[in-house]
Amino acid sequence: MSGKSPRTKSVTVKQATLDLLRAFGIDKVFGNPGSTELPFLSDWPDDIDYVLALQEASAVGMADGYAQAKRNAGFVNLHSAAGVGNALGNIYNAYRNQTPLVITAGQQARSILPLQPFLFAERASEFPRPYVKYSVEPARAEDVPAAIARAYYVAMQPPCGPTFVSVPIDDWTHPAPSVITARKLSRELGPDRQAMQELAAALAAAKHPALVVGPSVDRAEAVDLMAKVAEKTKAAVWVSPFSARCSFPERHPQFQGFLHASPGQLSDALKPHDLVVVIGAPIFTFHVEGHAAIFDGTTTIYQITDDPDAASMTPIGTSIIATMTPALTTLLELLPEVKRAAPDGRVMPDAPKAGDPIPVDYLLHTLSNAMPDDAALVEEAPSHRPAMQKFMPMRGQDSFYTMASGGLGYSLPASVGMALGRPRGRTVCLIGDGSAMYSIQALWTAAQRKLPLTVVVINNAGYGAMRSFSQVMQVRNVPGLDLPGLDFVKLAEGMGCDAVRVTRSSELPSALSRSLSHHGASLLEVMVDSAVPLLYAQKH
Repeated sequence: MSGKSPRTKSVTVKQATLDLLRAFGIDKVFGNPGSTELPFLSDWPDDIDYVLALQEASAVGMADGYAQAKRNAGFVNLHSAAGVGNALGNIYNAYRNQTPLVITAGQQARSILPLQPFLFAERASEFPRPYVKYSVEPARAEDVPAAIARAYYVAMQPPCGPTFVSVPIDDWTHPAPSVITARKLSRELGPDRQAMQELAAALAAAKHPALVVGPSVDRAEAVDLMAKVAEKTKAAVWVSPFSARCSFPERHPQFQGFLHASPGQLSDALKPHDLVVVIGAPIFTFHVEGHAAIFDGTTTIYQITDDPDAASMTPIGTSIIATMTPALTTLLELLPEVKRAAPDGRVMPDAPKAGDPIPVDYLLHTLSNAMPDDAALVEEAPSHRPAMQKFMPMRGQDSFYTMASGGLGYSLPASVGMALGRPRGRTVCLIGDGSAMYSIQALWTAAQRKLPLTVVVINNAGYGAMRSFSQVMQVRNVPGLDLPGLDFVKLAEGMGCDAVRVTRSSELPSALSRSLSHHGASLLEVMVDSAVPLLYAQKH
């Protein structure tokens, strides 16, 4: 019997890569083309859709939204080191969102790399680090398809995230062996059973337990399972600070609300609970400094996370590393019936009143009532998030998305990718005027493709979050907070997108109805009261 391995069919690097995309179920490539990508893009096949973005950050944001909608890696093709530089903010956001992306970028021809040619990067694979899980420029052209295959598998393994492959321009036409794809890899990691038994016992013995849910629950399609665990424990349920997904139905009778990213305010909210179990989130994501009394040792803390790095950073308590579905399934099995009464949930506020100028509360309440039941909301209006959380309760699984990094410029292109990934439902992008200007060109892609997307721009003529922070931090005369003169209707119409401005509350319901039912992409610019509520308690 021969010990030789079977010979593999020789094709070009490009053909081997396209075959890999088909094998992985990747049907779209997002990009903005340049000279170093032309050999890859020549004679483009009909069965893979090339989605053109007008800037590289938008390409990555679109791929991020599409990947989250499809629960498969998005594939991005960027132009050289300059394109990677343009895209870095949204690459970082994909890293924080734990979104699986395979990002490729062009490199100059290998033969002239020693001469430091135009468009080359001396250490291309180092550029996006450390915010990619894997980064490489293969040593040989024939190694490129295998590197892309590895990038896909690494991107998809929890915790998911972006990966990067730099490809010299002359590699695409080079002969390479076909890559035999691995059998489907298991992406589930079961929990330590003894640790889960200890957690179940602690939940049974606690007098006032709390569950803090985070984005990994929604990413794992485990929201219904999370609700069953909550109901069996009769625990209070909170959302972790800055959660980028909705992992618990916000009208559920046990739902308490959203934890602040202030150490003091978070500690005050959790003070009544003798046991806190954080599920699918870090412990905890803070935004401002202060004393975190929750870490003083009087509260027992457990964490279930699929991210070993998050577990290693936990300052106190017990961390259990596992993916959400097997962990929650095991916990549900081990939990005994408890006799304590379930806590009262939060009380929903009265409907806000209309007014002119339009109050933000009224806008958000009206939008919530107008949105279809199956709509997905992609949000980037940080100064209005407390009002959104108050007046726009999300239904749970696959209903809400935002940027985990805090960096602006994500949600508008992400909503385009989301609309591409769920063409039978309406996607709504709720975005501030300042945020919208970071990636406004994403509207062009949405308009060209007639996507089922409604973009609601909250125009308060400035950076509302910065106005709020300047009050909290008691700083005055800060430049650059006002944004007069922006006309989003003209900007949208200039890119072929339907657009309407609303200035009076009486116009809002009909304008929302029209925009949400429009065939294709539609933008609604809403002129609101410029007053901004404080995001955190004011310092004294």
